[in-house]
This record gives sequence, C-alpha cells and structure tokens, in this order.
Amino acid sequence: MLALTTACGQEKGEQTPKGQNVGNEAPVKDGAGAGDGYGSDGGYGADSGSGASKAKAAGQLAVWDSKKLGKVVTDSAGFTLYRFDKDTAEPPKSNCDGACETAWPVVAAKGAKAAPGVDKSLLGEVTRSDGSKQLTIDGWPMYRFAKDTKPGDAKGQGVGGTWYAAAPDGKKAAPAADSGADSGGDAAEPADLAGLSTRNDPKLGEIVVDKNGMTVYRFTKDSAWPMKSACTGPCLEKWPVVKPVAKNDTKGILKKGFVTFSRPDGLKQQTIDCWPLYTFAGDKKPGDTNGQGVGGTWFAAAPTGKAVGATK
Repeated sequence: MLALTTACGQEKGEQTPKGQNVGNEAPVKDGAGAGDGYGSDGGYGADSGSGASKAKAAGQLAVWDSKKLGKVVTDSAGFTLYRFDKDTAEPPKSNCDGACETAWPVVAAKGAKAAPGVDKSLLGEVTRSDGSKQLTIDGWPMYRFAKDTKPGDAKGQGVGGTWYAAAPDGKKAAPAADSGADSGGDAAEPADLAGLSTRNDPKLGEIVVDKNGMTVYRFTKDSAWPMKSACTGPCLEKWPVVKPVAKNDTKGILKKGFVTFSRPDGLKQQTIDCWPLYTFAGDKKPGDTNGQGVGGTWFAAAPTGKAVGATK
C-alpha cells in the first residue's frame, strides 16, 4: 500500500509522503527534462542554434489531408506545423523556450499567408520573450518539429502527450468521425478538451475524461483520507496514473480536494476529492469504458470523484 500521513483536507496543492525531502530536489527547467511534456530530448542539430532569432517563415500555408490525422496545416515547403498544450491561445502565449525551442523551432509570423479557403483573420502573431514575433493560428503559437526531415512527416504527433499537429483553424488535427460499424454510434470527441472534463456516457451518465477523451477511473481499494494507492508495480501497467492537471485546465470537475498525490514510487498523480485517478490500458479510443467494473473494484470516476456504479 502506498500511504500518505498528511491529511488531504489540508489541500496544500501537493501532498508529500512523510519523510520525503522535497526541498533538496534539483529543479527541472521547462523544456530541459525528459518526460516533462516538452519533448525536448531530440535535438535540432548542432548547427541549428537556439532561440527564435533563427525562426523560419512559413510562407504560403497549405492543408495536407492525412488519412490518419485529418486536415493538417503545413508551411510552404510541406512541413507539418504543431501546437503545444502548455501554450495558451487566450491570450496567445508561448511556453516553449530554451532546449524546448531547439527541438520545436518556432514559426516566424512575418510573411505567412493563410491556406486557400481558410479565414485569413485566424492568422496572427505573439511576441515572444526575446521580442521576436511567432505565427499564431486562432491564437495558438505554431512550431515545426526538429525530427521531421521531409514534407509529410508528422513525427511530432503526440510527443509528450502535449504536442499535436495543427488543423487549419488552429485546433488539434483530427480525422473525420468514423461512420463504420466499429464506431458504436457515439459522437466523436471534440479535438480540444481540457486536461480533465466530463462526458455524458449513455450507460454510466456523466463521467470524467482526460485531455484525449479517455475515460478516467477510480480504484475502490484506494483511500482518500489519508490518500493511499493500492495500485503498484504491474498494476500500473494496466492502470496508468492520471498526471497532474492545473485547476484552470478543467471543465465541470469538483475542485475540492483537487490536489497532486506525490506517490512514494516517485510518480505524481491527480486526484479529485483526494481520490487518486487512473486510465485503463484496455481502452483503445475515446468513449471506451472497458475498465468499468473490472474485478469489482475499478469504476469510472464521476466529476465529484465518486466511483460510478460502485456499491458501498
């Protein structure tokens, strides 16, 4: 059992196991560490330089109709443009600097022209910390990916769970809803979701989903006061923890007890009402609820943190 001795009710933002010395931990600079969501472990080449001073213009934007990704915006050379979940569109702001900017070169605003058939008013610019101007589409700053080496590459898709190919309207690129038999008749999830939000499931009612539309679960063997997780080791391979989510990156979620659980195994896990949250490896697409009722202990999470369908 993983246990915390600090009561969740104190709601200090992040709960740390007793005796864990967090004061001596070396800080990780945004964009410099592995697994931080910046995807900055891949360099752009020794001679690429750093900073937006070497940002290349996009020129005449175009639209690539990818069977896998849907409609993707590209620069004049056919290279995929990306957006970053840690940026903001309202107001436009880039949070990719330093090593991050080396892996994800920014797209210069100057000279960019809207793709044919796309509203020109969607194009804009944001002033970066060094004073340079970066292209935005509907407020979202645009980037290329250093590991894309030829037109049509989209190797940056999904990197760190935060980088996605951009659609011509600035949203995340997404294929058209599948109307085939395996679609289950459910409506497609929106391309842009908050870090945690809700979905009205026809069988379960309102349940929590993550930013990718995947169902979020509760484990009834856990406890909230004090916070404990009974899912360790191999269990976490089937039930990955939900990583921390900012309070302002939620929609329809209870904010009471919305704290980060610092697990003794080193993972950081989001909670609702102090209950640890998970996803299920057996769910393959948004709308799946294959984890519901597994073992009589796993249940979809309600926006209040309760386990939907669990008997007391």
